[in-house]
Amino acid sequence: MLSLRHSVATISSIGLQSVEFRKNRYPCLVECAAKGPRPRYPRVWKTKKKIGTISKSIKLVECIKGLSNVKEEVYGALDSFIAWELEFPLITVKKALKSLENEKEWKRIIQVTKWMLSKGQGRTMGSYYTLLNALAEDGRLEEAEELWQTLFTRNIESMPRMFFEKMVSIYYHREMHEKMFEIFADMEELGIRPSVAIVTMVGDVFKKLDMLDKYEKLNRKYPPPKWEYQYIKGKRVKIRIKYADDQTESNREVNRSAIEAGSDAVELHDNAEVSGDNCDDETNLYLPQTTLED
Repeated sequence: MLSLRHSVATISSIGLQSVEFRKNRYPCLVECAAKGPRPRYPRVWKTKKKIGTISKSIKLVECIKGLSNVKEEVYGALDSFIAWELEFPLITVKKALKSLENEKEWKRIIQVTKWMLSKGQGRTMGSYYTLLNALAEDGRLEEAEELWQTLFTRNIESMPRMFFEKMVSIYYHREMHEKMFEIFADMEELGIRPSVAIVTMVGDVFKKLDMLDKYEKLNRKYPPPKWEYQYIKGKRVKIRIKYADDQTESNREVNRSAIEAGSDAVELHDNAEVSGDNCDDETNLYLPQTTLED
């Protein structure tokens, strides 16, 4: 009779081998079954060379500098610069404007800012302030006033204080006092507290025009602040402000003390001369011979 049983395999001759799973020392390497670890090569479509916004802004400034002031030429160079960009390089243009502002290239700032605004990009209050400042520095007062009027009518309730300060300074340096008073009146109507610079400029104009009553009322209404906040190592610190008047008062006190000390020294010297004249020759041995002869 046939038996269909499977015979038990003898394991005595074949020894059991222990398999150890070691930790991969190099995480960037992949261990293969046959030949061990192999390196991970960088992908072909990933490049390590990346151009930052600073270098791009420097190239943009260099591209513009050698051109003439013709609008079509400048706009064409700017269009060719951003032709291969997937998105508008707003940060690059902003950094280029900052570098041009440091170099005081006001005409280039006006051209680049208008080109950026024509593209529908960067329509922020900071861009408009840069354009307003460049127009004022370039002597194009009519365009600056037109820009100010459009911005003021659009954002009458949310106009930043720095625009008022800029317009007041423009009119102050050009001695256009009536327009400066109009802007100051608009600030008071809107409830915007003027800064220290605005108060000082308006006060100087009141002094020049011999309007001392208004000058006193201005100082009473807007007294100079005694404290200011500064950031030192990332912390907000309250610091006392020292004005020129305080320094003059301290200098006056120092001068008074010096004058009093000088007067005391002069009195002591006079008393010493009088006592020297009254004493005898024997007591004048320690005095110079010239005094003895006199």
